[in-house]
Amino acid sequence: MNSGTTLKQVTGNLFDCPNDEALAHWISADCCMGAGIAVLFKQIFEGVSELLKQRKAPGQCAVLLREGRFIFYLPFINPHIPVYYTDCLSSLAACSHSIGCGLDQLEWMLGFSEILEQVFMGTDITITIYSLPWTAASMN
Repeated sequence: MNSGTTLKQVTGNLFDCPNDEALAHWISADCCMGAGIAVLFKQIFEGVSELLKQRKAPGQCAVLLREGRFIFYLPFINPHIPVYYTDCLSSLAACSHSIGCGLDQLEWMLGFSEILEQVFMGTDITITIYSLPWTAASMN
């Protein structure tokens, strides 16, 4: 990445990242959060009704504020098929899990890192991508 933006890949639990860092993940447009890591986001941060009230469309970003931390929710265009995002977040320190590499079984290196580079080009942020130990191998 360029212009001061840093992309880090870490093996560990996303929920163990520092509390002063934002979290981000994809959800279905209906905010169901019934499978995968979305279930944990729903249990830990709650706020489904808050997210629905924001009426964010795919390509936009819904936000919750929890104990001084921003939680970013990126809705899919279809509840079961993720799309690639080209615009959403800027000027923040964000932690995310291996986007699309869980339930969706997508390969990390088949475009997600390049998309992040394009989306955040010209920003001065650090993006940390977390992968659990048993999925870290798929990111390399």
